[in-house]
Amino acid sequence: MLGGGGLVAANVYASATEGWGDGSGTNGTGHVLSAGMTTIDCPDIGSRLTAVPAAARPDVDRELALLDRQTADAYRQLQQSGQVTGQDAGAVDDTVMNPLKEKRAEVIGRIADAIDRVGERPQGLDDLAACTLRPGGDGASGGAQPTAAPSGGAQQNGAGQGGNGPVVSDYADITSVQPTVPNPPEQDGASRGSFTSDCGVNANGLRNSDNVIVAPGVSNGAHHFHDYVGNQGNSAFASDDDLAKAGTSCVDQGDRSTYYWPVLRLQNGTQERDAGSPGGGTEGNAGQIVTPKQVTLTFVGNPRDKVTAMPRFLRIITGDAKAFVNGPGNANASWSCTGHEDRQLKDKYPLCPPGSDVVRTFKFQSCWDGRNIDSANHRTHVAFTAPDGSCPAGFRAIPQLVQRIVYDVKAPSLQDGGRTVPLFAVDSFPEQLHKPVTDHGDFINVFDEDLMRQMVDCINSGRTCGPDGGSSGATTAPTTAPTSGDGSGATATPTSGDGSGATAAPSDTVTEQPGGTAPATSVPATSAPAPSAPAPQTSERPRTDATTTPGRTTRQDGATPQDTTKRSHTPKRDKPTEAATPTHGSAAASAPAGATTTPSASASPSVAASQTTAAGYLPPATARPQPQGGQGALAETGAHLWPAALGTLLALSGLIMLLRARRLRY
Repeated sequence: MLGGGGLVAANVYASATEGWGDGSGTNGTGHVLSAGMTTIDCPDIGSRLTAVPAAARPDVDRELALLDRQTADAYRQLQQSGQVTGQDAGAVDDTVMNPLKEKRAEVIGRIADAIDRVGERPQGLDDLAACTLRPGGDGASGGAQPTAAPSGGAQQNGAGQGGNGPVVSDYADITSVQPTVPNPPEQDGASRGSFTSDCGVNANGLRNSDNVIVAPGVSNGAHHFHDYVGNQGNSAFASDDDLAKAGTSCVDQGDRSTYYWPVLRLQNGTQERDAGSPGGGTEGNAGQIVTPKQVTLTFVGNPRDKVTAMPRFLRIITGDAKAFVNGPGNANASWSCTGHEDRQLKDKYPLCPPGSDVVRTFKFQSCWDGRNIDSANHRTHVAFTAPDGSCPAGFRAIPQLVQRIVYDVKAPSLQDGGRTVPLFAVDSFPEQLHKPVTDHGDFINVFDEDLMRQMVDCINSGRTCGPDGGSSGATTAPTTAPTSGDGSGATATPTSGDGSGATAAPSDTVTEQPGGTAPATSVPATSAPAPSAPAPQTSERPRTDATTTPGRTTRQDGATPQDTTKRSHTPKRDKPTEAATPTHGSAAASAPAGATTTPSASASPSVAASQTTAAGYLPPATARPQPQGGQGALAETGAHLWPAALGTLLALSGLIMLLRARRLRY
């Protein structure tokens, strides 16, 4: 149990049974190879806490978030002092490591006290206060110690513009990776269908550095920025009620679920608006944020059994944001390239050939304990299937979320450390050095119950269903290559809408909504059909989206709401969304004075026209520009115009005849 590399016995339902690809692996101590730089390795207290009474969880969550902040601060102090050598390790102990141990011991004591007040005091936590200094250069980097890079761009050795990664050894040629193992064969009772929800690509730039699952009520609890699609009210302060009432970017308004993951950045010297903010540049997360080219959210079945409905507000985290120091026990990163998705990398970023895009795939846990929507360590209430597709004893199969994110980014120029073609990397905790193995995805189920029943019926009956409400009679779900996660089934590709699963982000410049806050008041859906969709623009280049300071959700206005302007079908659910009432702890209640929110249903058309709504839903009818004329319909307007046109024609004819008669008289 000692040391950050120790695996947690309680988290046995992870992806550790899967292979780790060429160029991947551990050094025998549970650490992932290719460090590149010195970092701080602290035992992950949260993963040890498998049983925390509900009454103690708020206090425990706050203290765990404080441990993360202490580690981040200590790493920053270490980084500012320069890279460590054996000669000055003692000085680092005095100035960084020993003070960190003392601070951690105090916090760990408060965690134990909080649990002891309402339950049984946890044992062994006091032994986890000490952190270790982990030297770099234990992997493919050959012992090179990259120095901290200035904010102007990547260094020759590939240290990234944030100074703490990535490094050149974090990348591997996808064509050199061996194909992954096949999926387990389906049994007679398998649930072979699939259900796709189209929620866009976050073209409106909804981002923050919170994590409402791991650190509720704590601003900057993630210490890195997330992209959000689906629910538009996600922040550290959002309650279940807030999420239920918020708007959604999903085509089907019955899906208010929140899907989020760390942003991907190009290390090209770009200064985003979070360059001086916690969670952004001040914690080493620097560079141009890349909007995904495509996001596909597909729920698939189980190769052995029928699936049961997910409970509302079920929380699932797949992958481990601290896997670089924790070890790969809970890691579930999966990186590949379009056209090569039968090959998956676990702890390397892919170098894709020309014409191929980078692909991140998350296959979420698909077994549920049947009782809890969350657990103390956010893991033990769900599980991955066994290699044969079966769930652990006492668990039941649920629809498996398969999340596929595609980016139009070029393979970086490793020979010059990314100077010619920039390196790319996901945001991470500072001490995790932007390693690809730390990639992770988060999901909170906020499906309407009737839509969840439709999903389950679709999957169990072997159909392929999409956001337009249609389905095919296929008996098996279409498949793609990724087999990460629990390997329980193939990744289904959407067959509805435009077939792409998402629309390329618009290329126009976006501006930040005043105040930088997320709307706590959702916007009712409309029953009007969406306009016809143009062909997907797959050749579009990445676009920079502005961000804001942590704890304040940002929506970038000025971009066309893609789901209301690029879909040829009508969402099958036209029930209007309820307007949320700001409550204590909601996004609206936490917004600073003077912050501007999306206009409510009673806003005037002129106000609504000045603020673009989030992708995926329309403003209320009273806030949309109304057609001119009494009736507004084109056919009715024409009905009023044709008599006037006929009268004008007759008057002109009479004038011509009069002129001709006058000529004849003379």
